[in-house]
Amino acid sequence: MKTMGFARLRIVDSEAHREPATRWVAHGSGDIIDNIEVFPTLFDALQDVDFTIATTARSRAKFHYYATPAELVPLLEEKAGWMNHAALVFGREDSGLTNEELALADVLTGVPMVADYPSLNLGQAVMVYCYQLASLMQQPDKNIDISDEFQLRALRSRVMRLLSTLDVAGDVKLVDWLQQRLGLLGQRDTAMLHRLVHDIEKNVAK
Repeated sequence: MKTMGFARLRIVDSEAHREPATRWVAHGSGDIIDNIEVFPTLFDALQDVDFTIATTARSRAKFHYYATPAELVPLLEEKAGWMNHAALVFGREDSGLTNEELALADVLTGVPMVADYPSLNLGQAVMVYCYQLASLMQQPDKNIDISDEFQLRALRSRVMRLLSTLDVAGDVKLVDWLQQRLGLLGQRDTAMLHRLVHDIEKNVAK
């Protein structure tokens, strides 16, 4: 990942990086290992993240809307104009991410393959994404309006509260569809949907 310009790495519920063998295969990336941040859960690791992308094998997930690695580039370019921190999440080598962990993501992504097997191993998958997204790491930092931070997260919370108010939060298909589609919204659409939800909330309260 360092060769592609990535420098920050977070690990959830594992101490494997402390094993001596980690440095043997790191090839000049000791600085990344030294600065690894460890969290007890994925939820904890994402608390300061504005936008989360989770990788998954298409055939094993309950979700249906995916962005390919190539499609992530314009999506993240747009998000960079109003978000400070994005995270790309990889699952366990043997079992990937759970459905509960996938539900924490704004967008799901998978590597298109001709056949389901053989699948990519974790190291191969990381390199595919790092290579595809490397161009984003060369872009200068932008000054983000603090009022725009966490707007997507706030919208998700408002939508879920509204669904509960309307007594439709138990509609799993509707909730899944909304949760997956909200992550694809741009800044203008997110702001407009905030206004729409606000107007609905006012009228429901009457």
